[in-house]
Amino acid sequence: MTTRINANFEQRVVIRPDDYQWVKSPMPGVERMMLDRIGDEVARATSIVRYAPFSEFSAHLHTGGEEFFVLDGVFADEHQAYPQGSYVRNPIGTSHTPKIGKEGAVIFVKLHQFEQADNVQKVIHTTTQPWRQGLVDGLRVMPLHEFEGEHVALVKWAPNTQFNSHQHWGGEEIFVLEGTFHDEHGAYPKGSWLRSPHLSRHNPFTKEDGALIYVKTGHLLR
Repeated sequence: MTTRINANFEQRVVIRPDDYQWVKSPMPGVERMMLDRIGDEVARATSIVRYAPFSEFSAHLHTGGEEFFVLDGVFADEHQAYPQGSYVRNPIGTSHTPKIGKEGAVIFVKLHQFEQADNVQKVIHTTTQPWRQGLVDGLRVMPLHEFEGEHVALVKWAPNTQFNSHQHWGGEEIFVLEGTFHDEHGAYPKGSWLRSPHLSRHNPFTKEDGALIYVKTGHLLR
């Protein structure tokens, strides 16, 4: 039977670090926290993947595309090394062989979620990129990708920042990279993952520690 984890995209999902359940992958030293998944080893999937130092993963083809953000350590393959803060898009038809060095690595990764025409390969080192002013004081934005209705960005929230109540056309997905993100439903510390469906609404804010989030919108109607 096909594995299905948080597979109803009309439902709101919140996973905090205390909820993590690491699962061994087919390769030694590589573990996954499955956030959502439809499929078995080849799947439409959103995961956190943890690579031990000097671990490897077998060569594989991205039949549905791959998007990842390096949360910790240094991810590497035969093409280059991607330090913490790297945002990478490998379109449909690309391939690689992950081979991790002494630092190990943790990545947030999304598989099999590309449109066929979304074929731009990207490597963005976000730690050296400029920020833009956001829609309200206390917000800074770093756009990472845009295709048709999908938008991906980092958003840096200063402490005690309040954003407008807003509705998510096409849904919204957030991974908290630093600090604590808040809305009227709860608090989400570093490492939290939120997926809010099409036409959901919330009123986000931060408190004294601020927050840095990865955010993707407009992609949950497919």
